[in-house]
Amino acid sequence: MTGNKRTKWWLMCMLVIFTLLLSACAGGGKSANPETPPSGGTTTPSGTDNKDPGTDTGKDTGEAAANELVIAWLSDPASMDPHMSTDQQSSIVTSHIYNTLLVHDKDLNFQPGLAESWEAVDELTWEFKLRQGVKFTDGSPFNAEVVKANLDRMKDPKVASPRASLVAMIKEVKVVDEHTVQLITEYPYSPLLAHLAHPAVGIISAEAIKLDYGKVNAGEKAGAYLAQNPVGTGTFKLESWNPGSEVKLAANPDHWGTKAKVDRVTFKVVSEEGTRIAELETGYAHIIDPVSPSSISRIESNDGMSLNRQSSLSLSYIGFNNNKKPFNDFRVRQALTMAINKDEIMQGIYEGTGIPAVGPLAPDVNGYDPSVKPIEYNMDKAKELLKEAGYEQGFSTSIWTNDNPERIKIAEYVQSKLKELNIDVKIEVVEWGSYLAQTAEGKHDMFVLGWSTVTADADYGMYELFHSKNAGEPGNRTFTNDPELDQLLDAGRKENDPEKRKAIYKQAQEKLVELAPMLYIHHQEYLNGVSSKVQGFWRHPNGILQLHDVSIQP
Repeated sequence: MTGNKRTKWWLMCMLVIFTLLLSACAGGGKSANPETPPSGGTTTPSGTDNKDPGTDTGKDTGEAAANELVIAWLSDPASMDPHMSTDQQSSIVTSHIYNTLLVHDKDLNFQPGLAESWEAVDELTWEFKLRQGVKFTDGSPFNAEVVKANLDRMKDPKVASPRASLVAMIKEVKVVDEHTVQLITEYPYSPLLAHLAHPAVGIISAEAIKLDYGKVNAGEKAGAYLAQNPVGTGTFKLESWNPGSEVKLAANPDHWGTKAKVDRVTFKVVSEEGTRIAELETGYAHIIDPVSPSSISRIESNDGMSLNRQSSLSLSYIGFNNNKKPFNDFRVRQALTMAINKDEIMQGIYEGTGIPAVGPLAPDVNGYDPSVKPIEYNMDKAKELLKEAGYEQGFSTSIWTNDNPERIKIAEYVQSKLKELNIDVKIEVVEWGSYLAQTAEGKHDMFVLGWSTVTADADYGMYELFHSKNAGEPGNRTFTNDPELDQLLDAGRKENDPEKRKAIYKQAQEKLVELAPMLYIHHQEYLNGVSSKVQGFWRHPNGILQLHDVSIQP
């Protein structure tokens, strides 16, 4: 090769290398995510793409469009039908698609929703004046007949809504006129307004309900149609849903209230904590949920984001399947409760966030009693109880969890501690949808889960979780069945006198300490990472992300 040719060859090589470097640095200034992609096929793309200029990169590359709010969260919702789902992910999504008759504000006071006003006509009757001119996203009108269709559906045994107990006390829905409805209860029921503010009592288009019934009459499961085809009056409407990957909501231009400030909200499943944080750091996500306590310092030390902390109405717990041996013996349940040091869980796993739980009710829940004494950590007493119950030599069992990192750590801690009692514990991490379905069917031994008392009233925090009528999917996944407890919970929801109600719920909380159907761990703080570009975001104490007034600043 001659000198001139050699020089030209090197120049060409350098030009190619320079071009490649320039290409690698292009793409909006975002680097590829260094973290391992989460399971389930969700990946974080690099900043480069091969699309033509002007193409909406938010749809295919994972990079948010200009006015698209992206939330990276742990798992997918189970359904878009508020009457047929019991998980928080579903409630978060559906609360933006549907409206309820009234709502709890951040201070847990009632505010108008689809009902403009309400009053107690007598001790059994509530009357609601409804908003006029409201339309569903299918164009059908909202009126009193629609309210009746929704409440009748929730109570219909053929539908078998797992949320039926929220409205089971309503004996009659009386349409007074087009915009006035009366709810007549079987007995005086003071928490009725709180139940109607629950996201599960979201009001669905009556036309969509008819379509769902049509599927039922054709042999399909109730809710199968509405699970995929939600029709509400909310701030947003469903644009697309790729189960296990992402849900996209589009702003509802015909919403009766304040319009959304973003064009679209994308809920993207990112199961790995480090990947969620990296997406927030690189701008692929604006909000992440949840943030582990161990990651608080990483969020707080980053100038481009902040940590949103919210005390909650929630409970984290370890449940025992009371239908299975040896957990059908209260002495075994008490022994295992005594063997677990909640302080070690609080400090070692939750790093001091949240507050220890005595029972199922958080301090802000109406009916909580601070004088109730918990079962204290006592390994020696635990051994005595197991011996008394005939399990001195221990036994083998399993503990289930989903892929929440704190819950996995709790399962590992339980496995380690129970070895001291000669109890061999196998840990099983179960996919979220299967986890909900199989614990509802009672296929588990022990399990780690949570519950949010969304209504802020003791009735919902105890009746759903422990009344024998609600065994399985409605909430009682420990399959607690105690006649005395049932009697107390029935009495509590029928008593209107505030002081008498408190006395009843104190007895019920003391009874639950004795029964020990679950180990009450703590009332968590909700932790979210939020981009500095996001304004107007807050999280309700019931756990629902509030995106209605969120905007994205340049």
